[in-house]
Amino acid sequence: MRALGIDVGGTFTDAVLVADGAVLTAKVPTREHQEESVLAAASAVGAKDLDRFTHGTTIATNALLERRGARTAFVSTAGFEHLLHLRRQTRAHLYRPCVDHAPPLVPIERCAGVTGRMGPEGELVPLDLSTLPRMDAEAIAVCLLFSFRYPGHEQAVVEELRRRHPESHVVASYEVAPEFREYERASTTAVDAYLGPLLSRSLLALADLCRGAGLPEPLVMRSSGGLATLTEAAGHAAFALLSGPAAGVVGAARIADSAGYENALAFDMGGTSTDVCAIVGGKARREHERLVGDLPVRLPTLGVHTVGAGGGSLVRLDEGGALHVGPESAGAEPGPACYGRGGTRPTVTDANLLLGRLPTSLPGDIRLDMEAARRALDELDPADVIEVVNAEMVRALRVISVEQGLDPRDFVLVAFGGAGPLHACALADELGMETVLVPASAGVLSALGLVAAEERVDAVHSYLLPLAEAEELPNEGEADLRYAGQSFELTIPLGPGLADRFHSAHEERYGYADPTQPLELVAVRTAELRAAPEVRVSGPRRVARGPQVVELEGATAWVPGGWSGETDVQGTLVLRRGE
Repeated sequence: MRALGIDVGGTFTDAVLVADGAVLTAKVPTREHQEESVLAAASAVGAKDLDRFTHGTTIATNALLERRGARTAFVSTAGFEHLLHLRRQTRAHLYRPCVDHAPPLVPIERCAGVTGRMGPEGELVPLDLSTLPRMDAEAIAVCLLFSFRYPGHEQAVVEELRRRHPESHVVASYEVAPEFREYERASTTAVDAYLGPLLSRSLLALADLCRGAGLPEPLVMRSSGGLATLTEAAGHAAFALLSGPAAGVVGAARIADSAGYENALAFDMGGTSTDVCAIVGGKARREHERLVGDLPVRLPTLGVHTVGAGGGSLVRLDEGGALHVGPESAGAEPGPACYGRGGTRPTVTDANLLLGRLPTSLPGDIRLDMEAARRALDELDPADVIEVVNAEMVRALRVISVEQGLDPRDFVLVAFGGAGPLHACALADELGMETVLVPASAGVLSALGLVAAEERVDAVHSYLLPLAEAEELPNEGEADLRYAGQSFELTIPLGPGLADRFHSAHEERYGYADPTQPLELVAVRTAELRAAPEVRVSGPRRVARGPQVVELEGATAWVPGGWSGETDVQGTLVLRRGE
């Protein structure tokens, strides 16, 4: 079995090739056109005669955060044209009433309505396609009322738009997020349409380059941690919105399981950002809705929390003299000052170099310039820089642990990414954690996660009826349940004793339960899975006792005083406090 995984980050592009049990890795600087980086990484690792090729990308995420998507129009039921602008009746910030929400992706002048209306029991007003105006847009999002239950009107509108505008990327809400709550469904559809042309162009260009290089068409990592075909990802960009971070969580879960730990916090610090996620009982936590760029996206995703703190994060002083790190990054070009590629502003990597925590060279033939780092930091204390960036990452880890009712002291910290192992022990100290796992391939673990990912197709079926009236439910999957009259629901694994387990979960979450109240079934979520290839990782034998710098494959670990450990049979460096 020859399987290739390539993860494109903001600074480096990582490749892992698993060939007949051997694991080969490569790391190259990310180029402006990401598809070129993918081919360069594949060449660097010597990929050929592949049985499977998987790819993770941050194109969609970055384009949404930077608002670099397509010129998009929005079509809704007549009278609901302002849906994206009205949102929910909640403030952008609870205690700052003057703070505005992020602007919608579609301006009001490109929002239109079509006559016709579905209700909860079927058609109320016949559809009139003659009321559908012409659209001047590269992408069009369509979201009509109750299309999650009765998609007939929406299907007809989409067919008409595709006939009128064959050059436009048209997306229907029933294709992307067939769930109730019209604003969240509309927002998800708008995000999908907005990002579609950009991601599609990149993936199709990658497919062309792969054919020319003799590589198979890649599968693309989904936000849910599974894999989609390139055609599926190109057709619905929202499926791959958190593609890159999801791959790292898959890899971290494999590493924790092989080391004998069911509960772990995944900590991925790269050049541009840090991604964290809780793994409970051997499975990464999942969400069915999240905010990305202050916009709700109602799709299955891994529960990844991201902050703008990475090795390339820029350091600055504000007007009051306070030290700040990130979210702006030096990226791959010019990169940190110590890379010697023209960067002059100080970064976290420069601080780590001056503290003696980095070797003299990095993957990608980058030789580090100590004097350039010293000039960039000038009078700034590198220890202060590390303290500030660590505080930001501790807050991120608390979001996915303490704020979710999880005690980090019951977890191990899996540190990876090019910069993660440099900071892991300090973060574990702050959180009271006793054990840190540093994989042998820490610098390329996201790419390894791509190789180890199962193929996964998620599906959701909306019900909105009393649980007692529901037909026979699947044996596997999840159900969204609530007490009749509640506004929000809890997600409970399907299986025997569903109602009793809901009451228990409700009491645990809210402090009370009422078994006499009828339950409402909102939705059922299922997933079709195909197993991933078996991946066995190994690494050189190492023993570490802090303070010590440990050079890894594509990463560097800093073991401070009071920490020590050795590698296990998989090559994972198991560090413990006080040994």
